[in-house]
Amino acid sequence: MKHRYSRLALYNSWANRRLYDAAASLGDADYRADRGAFFKSMHGTLNHLLVGDRLWMRRLTGEGDAPTRLDAILFEDFGELRRAREIEDRRIEAFVDGLDEKALDASFSYSTLTNPARVEQVLSEALDHFFNHQTHHRGQAHCILTAITGNAPSLDLVLLQREKGWAKKQ
Repeated sequence: MKHRYSRLALYNSWANRRLYDAAASLGDADYRADRGAFFKSMHGTLNHLLVGDRLWMRRLTGEGDAPTRLDAILFEDFGELRRAREIEDRRIEAFVDGLDEKALDASFSYSTLTNPARVEQVLSEALDHFFNHQTHHRGQAHCILTAITGNAPSLDLVLLQREKGWAKKQ
């Protein structure tokens, strides 16, 4: 099971790089315009992805920043947001690399942000949500990019699998 999460952490970094590379080509007005997404703009969506990751990493490790709002804008500047994203992605990869099967099967507890409550959950199941959440909001960012530019990079997991030789062409 650890192997799966290591690959999901690698995919997360790969997809974020592709997304940020595409977002870097947007003009500031397009980048910040309300496009009707849940977190309104590309800027809001990219910030939310970092917010969610920081919240979960704080829950999982007990370390790091823990934003107090899901719609927090952690960085106004795209370059600073991108640097923080890269650091967080390396942190996620290192965390997952440090896990073993016993840790993945163990329960941990955390507090929710909205409707505060204490929750106990198996780590592997929390990681399933963690990586799925990232994919969900990257999909929204992808939709924003497509609406603005008519083109957005593929973020399909199978592309990374092929690049890495995990899925062989015959």
